[in-house]
Amino acid sequence: MNSYREKFNKAIENTFFRKLSEEEQLFIEAKAMELHFSHQELKQIIDIARDLEMWGEKSIIEIFPEHKQRKVVFSRLRGIYEEIRDKPNSYENFELKNIPKEQKFTFKVAQKEGFGLGLCPVASEKTRCCNLLTLDAVESCGFDCSYCSIQSFYNQNTITFDSGFKEKLLNLNLDKNRTYHIGTGQASDSLMFGNKEGILDALFFFARENPNVLLEFKTKSDNIKYLLENDVPKNIFCTWSLNTQTIIDNEEHLTASLDKRINAARKVADKGVKVGFHFHPIVEYEGYLEEYQALYERLLEEFDAKEVALVSFGTLTFIKPVIKQLRNREFRTKITQIPHVDASGKTSYPDATKVEMFKHAYESFAPWHNYKPKSEVFFYLCMEEHQMWAKTFGYQYSTNNDFEHAMLEAYTKKIEQEYLL
Repeated sequence: MNSYREKFNKAIENTFFRKLSEEEQLFIEAKAMELHFSHQELKQIIDIARDLEMWGEKSIIEIFPEHKQRKVVFSRLRGIYEEIRDKPNSYENFELKNIPKEQKFTFKVAQKEGFGLGLCPVASEKTRCCNLLTLDAVESCGFDCSYCSIQSFYNQNTITFDSGFKEKLLNLNLDKNRTYHIGTGQASDSLMFGNKEGILDALFFFARENPNVLLEFKTKSDNIKYLLENDVPKNIFCTWSLNTQTIIDNEEHLTASLDKRINAARKVADKGVKVGFHFHPIVEYEGYLEEYQALYERLLEEFDAKEVALVSFGTLTFIKPVIKQLRNREFRTKITQIPHVDASGKTSYPDATKVEMFKHAYESFAPWHNYKPKSEVFFYLCMEEHQMWAKTFGYQYSTNNDFEHAMLEAYTKKIEQEYLL
């Protein structure tokens, strides 16, 4: 017994055991002493207990199978857990826990080394990628979306501005004979902080001085005051990440409501700025297709194709550090309650689920599929394998460069500008 207790104490180190309730800790310890689970089995049992609590499901005590043989118990427990994990989620009786009611963060201005202009951090040859360049104008985000990977890279409570950002932007050496697509919404939200530290002043000036740059501001906010009060260069696109109100209420904490995001997009489009919409992630839950359908139809009713530059689709993908970060938080989310099959080194939904959600989304926008001058809306999948395009859109690009060229050609045509290869 003493020998196994030592193994048990060693096994629970660097796990989420102490994050569990005292009742669950005592229960797992008692079962371990009785059945002598292996180091890896204990780690998985602790993760299962943590996930069940995070998802708002029955506790591990309630689902734990009774049997005298360790391997049988563990196998049955895994089976029960996977059945709970893999079924479509329901938010009907889901209760949030420890979710912030207001934005609380510290602003920091610091001289940073380098500039932060680089390839999209999720770019990969394993998936069809548009070769977007990203500009880390701000580091970290004041929103608190459950699924966001930013939390695994930056201190979520500190928003950092580069004191040398304006000068670095002015000294950026770009080829005047090439069209660039640069986004500012990867390391933070593009608009939620407005013109703090003169950031939008610098970006607007940069856009005017570099008409060959297509500058995309991606947001979940409705902070458009600066855009409405200033002349917006035609090579600036404002895009909104949208989701159903169910997902916004339960997983996109502190962000603007769906109505506020769409109303903000409508006001910006009325000013003549080209807008776009990102549905990333589309999340599967009971009745999700009907709720997304209503959202797609609303956009078709409230916007004209000539106002919209792009619509993109994507879904949940996870890397291990993000899952670990989520398990470490004292809150509830169903965002990791998915089957978790391999997706080019990450985990995501099975292909059948992706085909269902992406095909449904793309076909819902059929009225915008007409390729007419000045009204073409560019549709694309984000971070998906090559074959997924053919299965959902009915066509695919042979290479990332082909994808990039098609996108840039569509965007430049939208603003009546020459595409520079």
